[in-house]
Amino acid sequence: MQTTYQRRSGIRFKSEYIFEVFNILLLSLFALSCLLPFINVLAISFSSAGPASAGRVTFWPVDFTLDSYIYAFSKVRFLTSMWNSVVRVVLGVSINMLLIILTAYPLSKPKGVLKGRTILSWFFVVTMLVGGGLIPTYLVVLRTGLLNTVWSMIIPGGVAIFNMVVLLNFFRQIPSEFEESAIIDGAGDWTVLIKIFLPLSMPCLATLILFSTVGHWNDWFSGAIYLTDINKYPLATYLRAALTRPNFDAMNFADMQRLMSIATRTISSAQIMIGALPVILVYPFLQRYFVKGMMLGGLKG
Repeated sequence: MQTTYQRRSGIRFKSEYIFEVFNILLLSLFALSCLLPFINVLAISFSSAGPASAGRVTFWPVDFTLDSYIYAFSKVRFLTSMWNSVVRVVLGVSINMLLIILTAYPLSKPKGVLKGRTILSWFFVVTMLVGGGLIPTYLVVLRTGLLNTVWSMIIPGGVAIFNMVVLLNFFRQIPSEFEESAIIDGAGDWTVLIKIFLPLSMPCLATLILFSTVGHWNDWFSGAIYLTDINKYPLATYLRAALTRPNFDAMNFADMQRLMSIATRTISSAQIMIGALPVILVYPFLQRYFVKGMMLGGLKG
C-alpha cells in the first residue's frame, strides 16, 4: 500500500513538473513575441539609411548611427508634442485619480451607511457596457467649449469606471475596525479617507496610476478627433499623423538634406522609441505594486 502511494505521489510530481515546464515555455514564447518586435524597432532606429531601407536590420543595428535621434530632437513640433503629452498626463492622471477616489470611497460603504449604494454602483457600471457614441460625445465637447483644448482629451474620460471598480473593491477589503477606531477618536470622513484608506491602498493606487498614465500617453484618437491645431497634438497623435501622412511641405532645405542621409523608417523608429521611453522608465518603479494591487482590487467585497 505504501508503494502504491509512493508511485501515485511520483506520478503526480512528474505531471506537475511537466505542466510547469510547459507553462514556462509557453509564457516565454508569448514574452518573446512581445519583446522581439520592440528590439527590432530599436535596432532600426540606430541603423543607417541603406540597411534599414533594404530590410537587412533584424535585432542588431547595422552601421550604427544616432542621426535619426538627432533629427527627431531637432524638430520643434516633435518636442512640442512631447510637452503636450506631459501636460496631458499630469492633468489627466491627477483628475482621474481624484474622481475615482471620491467615487469609490462612498460606494465602498455598507448599504446601511449609504442608502441606494447598489443603484449608484450600477449607474456607473452600465456606462462600461453602453456608451453615448462618438457623435454625441463630440457635440458635447463642442457645445461646452472644450474643443481644441487639452481638456477635450481629459474631461470626457475623467471617471475611469474600470479603475473605480478596482479601487472600490480594494477599499472594501480594508477591515472596518480601522475606520471604527478612527471615528471613535473623533475622525471625520475626510480624515479616515486621507489617513487610513489611502495609505493602506498604495499598491492599488500605484497600479491605477500606471494604468491611467499609459492610457493618456498612448491615446492618439481623442487628439485626432478633438484637436484642430497640430501644435496642440500630444505625442501619440503627432506620431500617428507623421507615420500615416508625413508633411513634406513643412520641411525646410536643411530637413530635406538630412532626409537624404537617413531613412524615413529609421526616423519613425526613433520617434516611436522616444515616445515609449517614459512608460518604460515609469513601469519598473511601480511593478512591485502591480500584481498585488490587481489581485487585491479584483476581489469581491
